[in-house]
Amino acid sequence: MAVLTTLFFIWGFMTVMNDVLIPHLKAVFTLSWWQSMLVQFCFFGAYFLGSLVYYLISRGGEDPILRIGYKRGLIAGLLLSAFGSALFVPATYVHVYGLYLVALFVLGLGFTLLQIAANPFVAIIGSAEDASSRLNLAQAFNSLGTTLAPLIGGALIFDLFKGD
Repeated sequence: MAVLTTLFFIWGFMTVMNDVLIPHLKAVFTLSWWQSMLVQFCFFGAYFLGSLVYYLISRGGEDPILRIGYKRGLIAGLLLSAFGSALFVPATYVHVYGLYLVALFVLGLGFTLLQIAANPFVAIIGSAEDASSRLNLAQAFNSLGTTLAPLIGGALIFDLFKGD
């Protein structure tokens, strides 16, 4: 449960980092507000498309997470999220805004898979009577991550690039 709660915190933290990235990317690439909002569109669009594809696959047969297991589903979500995060490195080196958007989309797909696997896993790792309490605790740490991310991330990003 401690690992899952930490995971909820981390993905809450990373989800809100999009809000911190928008003004920075807007300035670096001299984007319009419409263009800079593609950050949110790509990230949360991945949640929609990933969930929709997962739903369609599930409706066509057996639920993929039930087939591979919750732990493997979490690992797959973490690996996909790590790959999306790693894509920020080449995006920075080649200085291409579109590659940042691809990275955000892949990261969003990873987070989608994490949520698909983690929420029911939290519910089944203990007694059925305490399932909602465990999920509420995990979601509380997700909210803590979304609360702290703008403060910490903003300080890091804007202090690092203060001279730019």
